[in-house]
Amino acid sequence: MPARVAAEIAALPEPRGPMRRLCGDLARRIRLLGPLLQQLQQQQQGALLADALAAARDLLRSVQDGSKIYQAMRGDGILDSFASVNRQIQLALDDLPYNTFDMPEEVQEQVALVHSQFKRAATRTDPPDTQLSKDLSYALVDKTCDAAVLTRISHKLQLQTMADMKKESLALHDMVISSGGEPDGCVEEMSSLLKKLKDCVTTESPTASDTLSTRAGSINHTSPIIPDEFRCPISLELMQDPVIVSSGQTYERSCIQKWLDSGHKTCPKMQQPLSHTSLTPNFVLKSLISQWCEANGIELPKNKANSRDKKAAKSLDYDHAGLVSLMTRLRTGNQDEQRAAAGEIRLLAKRNEHAVTALLNLSIHENNKAIIVGSHAIPNIVEVLKTGSMEARENAAATLFSLSVVDENKVAIGAAGAIPPLINLLCNGSPRGKKDAATAIFNLCIYQGNKIRAVNAGIVIHLMNFLVDPTGGMIDEALTLLAILAGNTEAKAVIAQSEPITPLVEVIKTGSPRNRENAAAILWSLCSTDVEQIRAAKAAGTEDALKELLESGTDRAKRKASSILELIRQAEEA
Repeated sequence: MPARVAAEIAALPEPRGPMRRLCGDLARRIRLLGPLLQQLQQQQQGALLADALAAARDLLRSVQDGSKIYQAMRGDGILDSFASVNRQIQLALDDLPYNTFDMPEEVQEQVALVHSQFKRAATRTDPPDTQLSKDLSYALVDKTCDAAVLTRISHKLQLQTMADMKKESLALHDMVISSGGEPDGCVEEMSSLLKKLKDCVTTESPTASDTLSTRAGSINHTSPIIPDEFRCPISLELMQDPVIVSSGQTYERSCIQKWLDSGHKTCPKMQQPLSHTSLTPNFVLKSLISQWCEANGIELPKNKANSRDKKAAKSLDYDHAGLVSLMTRLRTGNQDEQRAAAGEIRLLAKRNEHAVTALLNLSIHENNKAIIVGSHAIPNIVEVLKTGSMEARENAAATLFSLSVVDENKVAIGAAGAIPPLINLLCNGSPRGKKDAATAIFNLCIYQGNKIRAVNAGIVIHLMNFLVDPTGGMIDEALTLLAILAGNTEAKAVIAQSEPITPLVEVIKTGSPRNRENAAAILWSLCSTDVEQIRAAKAAGTEDALKELLESGTDRAKRKASSILELIRQAEEA
């Protein structure tokens, strides 16, 4: 079913590497189809969309697990794959009569907006990163490449730690095996670049300071050879606090914790997905290591992690499975268990920005929405929205959108002060952040009280600025938000004061079908109660544009155009 596949996509780790923006945009658009997917699940429909989403999931997984160097050097084929998947989803949506589904008009408009985004993405090509292309060319031909160039490449590809390098090396190895030995004739170049990047990372961030060999009282140069099974597969050093992950592999606790905290959900050695991120102490191996150290006269340093560090690590040690366990305790546990689980969710949202991503994944499931809100996590999510990193703010906005699908949650989220920071993200966020903020504000403003909050926070002037800036890429969102705000008397008065007629008429003349429809709806709202706006519309030459809209617009646009023309006629006769 489409909803199940969408949940699998939502559970994927945050994208990394040169394709992270494309991955993030695709996952975000699928996430915004949530209300439609719930309808399809109830009606047992959407086979074509399920197939399209499965293709999207497979593409996202392959990019996530694939070589970042290969993606940077031979990315054209991957760009084609993204365009193809977006096209497949668009065609599946073309085949669905979602405008006849039992969904609020605002939700149908939201689905239509996402539908149009998929259509644009099916033909849009990602602009090349010219600086990265130049740096790659330079690094491949220059044997003594400038460290600054290699640093830029490692940052762009997000290959910045030895753990990243190990994963990249395994990805290249797997690619060579699967391609029969020579993918696109660039193995030697990729291997050479990987070696240079490894040397750069080692030079910039030497791991020696973190290893056992440089700590006071540790193994000296005359120490015997350490058995391989006693070494951590990541640091290759003697383990002092070995722990087992869900794949069955054992690692030094601090090393695997860093790997997990970086967003990885796979076993570094086996490259298998981890079913959970709980770390189980390997007491047997720890005892064997202690015996070996004692037999060889080696003093094993004590783990100096204090209780605060351990407490912090515990707060981070939650993935999807861990939060599902919390939800189960909230639903079926006794009163004390429910109170404790709710407290853990609040602490996660408060102390750990990355936990917002996990909450986002869980919030997609209908049964979890009320539980998350009931645990009083919303104020902490809003705090992340205000003060977190850009990525955390994006995820917080998307989480609030997901929770706001339930009508009563719209009230709670608005009352928690979410509207002003969402508007801040709408104006000053990353491209993805702006889109997430727009969809969250739209959903919240279905509730009338939140429309007033948005207007009081100054949203109208920002939306008008988007409307007259064709380079900003936010015209669709601005019109959609203005259309829903214009249904409120106070909001309509503020819109009328912002001199909206000229830009609205321009959209009716030259915009996309959906944008022309929304512009006509806004114009009708303004003219229906204000004679001055009717006069301004007539002076702006809107009649010809409206007559043309009567011939070529959508059904709703035609109705609005007809009503506005009638208002103009009545004003002339008065």
